[in-house]
Amino acid sequence: MARASIPPAIVVRDLRKRFVVSRDRPESLKSAAVQLFRRRTHHSEAFWALDGVSFEVERGEVLGLIGPNGSGKSTLLGLLSRILRPTGGTVEVCGRVCTLLELGAGFHPELTGIENIYLNGVILGLSRSEVSERIESIVAFAELGDFIESPVRTYSSGMVTRLGFAVAVHVEPDILLIDEVLAVGDERFTRKCYAKMNEFRADPRRTLILVSHDLEAVGALCTRVMWLERGRIVELGEASDVLEHYLAKHGDGGGEHQAGAQ
Repeated sequence: MARASIPPAIVVRDLRKRFVVSRDRPESLKSAAVQLFRRRTHHSEAFWALDGVSFEVERGEVLGLIGPNGSGKSTLLGLLSRILRPTGGTVEVCGRVCTLLELGAGFHPELTGIENIYLNGVILGLSRSEVSERIESIVAFAELGDFIESPVRTYSSGMVTRLGFAVAVHVEPDILLIDEVLAVGDERFTRKCYAKMNEFRADPRRTLILVSHDLEAVGALCTRVMWLERGRIVELGEASDVLEHYLAKHGDGGGEHQAGAQ
């Protein structure tokens, strides 16, 4: 009897996302009131952040997303994580998803680091006892010392990154989405994170999607790369081929790319 094929972790079909940008936003509350009184028509412009994107990601795959600023990379991750709703098209995601899209996203500023670990763990589908089983490893990985008992509002951006990444990788998600947040941490901790992602990609049950301007890290970590520009896929294929073609067009990105993991 033939073995049933394993379905992809992510299936995206004709995905589109439109944002509407106002061109005459009032400069003050007073001017807004005047516009309302005069029933002035607001001028707005539609901007397609994604326009007809289709692809699949297999289980165990590491997909890198590259492209100039404004190409739609972060919007795509927002749609995959259900933070944003598509204007058109479909997104099918199979499994528990954990996202690192914004510094501090999901953290309560008045709660301590420990309390936020429990809060985020439960939000991501773990029981309190499961979080307790992982708490020692999460705290050790984050390396926050006594600050782990302090409110998150007192943390620097680098400390928030440490805590966010530590939680994300220890809840053992099926799909991990990461958007440039590692650029904020110090070099030693960033390398530690890349080493953890290498462990993650070695597990055939886990899927990783990484948005980064660090092309060296993308080449080292990713099995395939998607190149986006103006909301459309320019190329999707083997990491080495896509990176070569991207560099041929954009060079070093005007110094945009950062040192990567070795």
